[in-house]
Amino acid sequence: MKRITIVVPNGEGNNLSSIVGAYKLFMRANTYWKSTGKEELYKIEVAGISQQVDYYEGLFAVKPHVNISAIEKTNLIIIPSLNHDYDQALAQNNVLVGWIKDQYKNGAEIASICTGAFLLASSGLLDYKSCSTHWAAADHFRKMFPLVNLQTDHLITDENGIYTNGGAYSFLNLIIYLIEKYYDRSTAVFCAKVFQIEMDRNCQSEFAIFTGQKLHGDEMVERAQLHIETHLQERISVEALSSAFAVSRRNFDRRFIKATGNTPLEYAQRVKIEAAKKAFETNRKTVHEVMYDVGYTDAKAFREVFRKNTGMSPLEYREKYNRSKLTDRV
Repeated sequence: MKRITIVVPNGEGNNLSSIVGAYKLFMRANTYWKSTGKEELYKIEVAGISQQVDYYEGLFAVKPHVNISAIEKTNLIIIPSLNHDYDQALAQNNVLVGWIKDQYKNGAEIASICTGAFLLASSGLLDYKSCSTHWAAADHFRKMFPLVNLQTDHLITDENGIYTNGGAYSFLNLIIYLIEKYYDRSTAVFCAKVFQIEMDRNCQSEFAIFTGQKLHGDEMVERAQLHIETHLQERISVEALSSAFAVSRRNFDRRFIKATGNTPLEYAQRVKIEAAKKAFETNRKTVHEVMYDVGYTDAKAFREVFRKNTGMSPLEYREKYNRSKLTDRV
């Protein structure tokens, strides 16, 4: 029988819910599959490198079914999300990382949940591949793993038998996605209905809070970021900005992209859209008023940039996140 293996990394602060949630969903998929008269496809097991891993100061504990050393071959590995002390988490799980790497070489596919991408990336298997993780961990991830093509707007990535997903409970969407791949569409639909998980979500942009990429250490870029963030209502001239820092436009763009992952114009757009999102969430201003507050005068351009960054129109966003019901249409 084929195997789906949910691993339990060492470390008290790691995320218990992503282990339990993945296990329950796959077990339900197995039950449904057998109820349709088919033979069981997968053995669902929880595996680790310790006999027990405690969570939340010992309030909960996971006792894996099996040690990873006893698994010669598995078909799919699920890596749960980690705590936020990534250096410590990686140091505690060298053996697990080596095992995951060997299993991939032996034909296994691998899925990381949220910040589990740090564990997967430390194996080198994500180098030059697309990857998603929680938006709040994006800066740290880029700094630690510059060779990985981080795509935090994507809810799920799927490349060469490696799957990753965005933050927190969006892992439920990843598991539904994997159930469809490993079982079939009807099993995925059944599980989605039982656990009330929205099907076919592919974006986490609306949930992201843009705080600016500030861990790069380039003082000039930091000053340019501050200027952009404190001049929301102004139209940003990249030429003028580069001149103010006495560097060529080409060199300015190159350093800015290297430091932040965005062009100066993209960065300004993200700052403005984040300010607009906060305004829609917290006050009763119309869409036009917010648009002007963040430096846009063209409603069409504002809609397009807003949708590009959030996956929603300004009006859709406000109606979803603000209970105030206004009647303007943009």
